[in-house]
Amino acid sequence: MTRAGYVALLGRPNVGKSTLLNRMLGQKISITSSKPQTTRHQILGIHTLPDTQIVYVDTPGLHLKARKAMNRYLNRTASQALGYVDVVVWLVEALRWTEEEDYILEALQEFAGPVLLVLNKVDRVRDKPALLPFIQAVSAKREFAEVIPLSALRRDNLAALEQSLARLLPEGEFLFDESQITTVSQRFLAAEVVREKLMRELRDELPYRLAVEVESFEETERLIRIRALIWVERPGQKAIVVGANGATLKRIGSLARQDLERMLDSPVFLQTWVKVRDGWSDNERALQSLGYT
Repeated sequence: MTRAGYVALLGRPNVGKSTLLNRMLGQKISITSSKPQTTRHQILGIHTLPDTQIVYVDTPGLHLKARKAMNRYLNRTASQALGYVDVVVWLVEALRWTEEEDYILEALQEFAGPVLLVLNKVDRVRDKPALLPFIQAVSAKREFAEVIPLSALRRDNLAALEQSLARLLPEGEFLFDESQITTVSQRFLAAEVVREKLMRELRDELPYRLAVEVESFEETERLIRIRALIWVERPGQKAIVVGANGATLKRIGSLARQDLERMLDSPVFLQTWVKVRDGWSDNERALQSLGYT
């Protein structure tokens, strides 16, 4: 009998959910950066084993300060996954508990399925004996199917997580073709890769005022042509993204093109533009028009 089901990767921003997804799949489908709130959508990653199919659902980080429409959208997107998944993998940074963990703990009260507590970034913990008291304190807050310390970045103990999930998923036929890795389109992937480079290259708050829209994605026999539009909220932000003599935008475009060529296994011709759309991140209608639905 085979097993198959959906597994939500839940946690506060920047706790390592997207890194874990990419490591579990063995390839990159979810963008990452050191900045919180890099993930803005539910992204499905499909890992098929001989008798088990695990469908991971990467979610935006749940956070308390949801003042803008974008922040409220991120929280809704993460919370909605609890309505259909079979198992939750709750990522908590080892030895670090914040108010956002309390917020997530409350959100999980309505989830009836098993919850696996994953203590991520254990490779950064110097005081290893402190892990056990931390696990005991967190375990007293609710019942967990299992507690698994690991390092997603270094791929430490990922096999133990996979084995636990395989036991917890319901019996049933596979939900997707065995060769399928994700449900995201190449067009979506292109927009995300450009946004990842913006997140990594630009400092301060500017990355949170950026959105990327792929206007065209054309595959030919020789290469893939992509036209990507970068939205900002103010003219000053546009100047920062473009840089002196266009240097910043050229660098970001070059990095994105190299990544896309590896991911799409094809030469890529990438064109990027920057436009201003005042206050888009706090406008529900603007968010919907940019694909945040």
